[in-house]
Amino acid sequence: MELLLNEQPLLCRNLIEVEENSLSENTDKIILFEQTPIPKAVAKLAIPTILSSLVMVLYNLADTYFVGMCNDPIQNAAVTLAAPVLLAFNAVNNLFGVGSSSMMSRALGRKDYDTVYKSSALGFYCAIISGALFALACFVFNAPLLRMLGANTETMAATGEYLKWTSIYGAVPAILNVVMAYMVRAEGSALHASIGTMSGCFLNIILDPVFILPWGLNMGAEGAGLATFLSNCVACVYFFVLLYKKRKSTCVCVNPKRLSLDKNIICGICAVGIPASIQNLLNVTGMTILNNFTSSFGADAVAAMGITQKINMVPMNIAMGISQGIMPLISYSYSSGNHKRMKGTLVFAARASLGFITVVAAFYYLSSAQLTEMFMSNEAIISYGTKFLRGFCLGLPFLCMDFLAVGVFQSVGMGKEALIFAIMRKIILEIPALYLLNYLLPLYGLAYAQFVAEVVLAAAAVIVLARLFQKIEQQKVIAR
Repeated sequence: MELLLNEQPLLCRNLIEVEENSLSENTDKIILFEQTPIPKAVAKLAIPTILSSLVMVLYNLADTYFVGMCNDPIQNAAVTLAAPVLLAFNAVNNLFGVGSSSMMSRALGRKDYDTVYKSSALGFYCAIISGALFALACFVFNAPLLRMLGANTETMAATGEYLKWTSIYGAVPAILNVVMAYMVRAEGSALHASIGTMSGCFLNIILDPVFILPWGLNMGAEGAGLATFLSNCVACVYFFVLLYKKRKSTCVCVNPKRLSLDKNIICGICAVGIPASIQNLLNVTGMTILNNFTSSFGADAVAAMGITQKINMVPMNIAMGISQGIMPLISYSYSSGNHKRMKGTLVFAARASLGFITVVAAFYYLSSAQLTEMFMSNEAIISYGTKFLRGFCLGLPFLCMDFLAVGVFQSVGMGKEALIFAIMRKIILEIPALYLLNYLLPLYGLAYAQFVAEVVLAAAAVIVLARLFQKIEQQKVIAR
């Protein structure tokens, strides 16, 4: 870290120096954003992001799979009950990751490199501070946190041990490696961003059985948490090494001398980051309510809910990976005035992702029992999981459209619209649906709340996107 900071004066040049050298150092980035055919550009940006997202899902599934091999529903329930806290990390990730990366991409489109450096420095140090505060809060309020998550006397100890490693010790590396991946991806280095994330994920998958299973350290859920902590630390190390190696060409700056409280930069990051952060906090709220409803039906129901949620995360993260992958291209095209390329990128991504996700949803519906049984061979859990997964998968195509729309809003600085969608998804639609459907169809109705919410949001997404492009066309006419 010290070496990296010492080299940062070379990295963080003044604006004139960057403009003189940008032609030779950033030619590949300019070609990617401005000249590469849309399908090829989307593939280059989105495929590494999708792979990274899938690997992250894989190591979440690995936790569930290897803990499930212990054949102890309590250990599996602990991983499920702790999930909202890990999801809460995304609130910080989105505030400083999505916020700063969106600001960076838009500034790159304007060739405003000074703003790029200051935005990345602010995002980096705010991620560290926020992670430390998050860890402190989890430590101080550990007991009430566990009760809020739905842990009871049966699952309290296992859930607490899992959270000790993932949230108290692991908050800073968990948040920092994701924020750094966002910033690296913002300058078009999607492959490096994905390699960094995947390096930690693969290590987690390797360590899980060693730490969790009886033939290894036999730590159960606690072992899954320890593996996650170590893996996130390795991912952070990768990004520090990457920035040191690319210190003469990268636009990602971690030099504290570039840390600025410039009002325009703070407002630019917060305008996109705060709505994205609130969206994830609402996701945490929704998941906590879902787990609390489910926990009243016993550890088997909680374990089944956790398993099917993780299975459903695979197509969800593919859709999210496409959305996040195209964000730098959308931001750059929008700020540089190339609105035709911006629209073409969105249309191509929508066709590709919707077609694929619809096929996956159909497969999930038909194979729900077999998919659940892969993780735990327990008749009660398979019965619960079959019904849960069939409910979850119905909302996937609609969720895909919603993700794309929110990705566009975040890319072009439409934080207000992103916030409205977040509020609609959880507060207005999904959380009330959880209460209503659980009342009408106890337990089994819970899996259909997301479907109800996403149908409405998908329709709203199409309308808002259509209006955005109409507004852009009107502005072009006026400019003429």
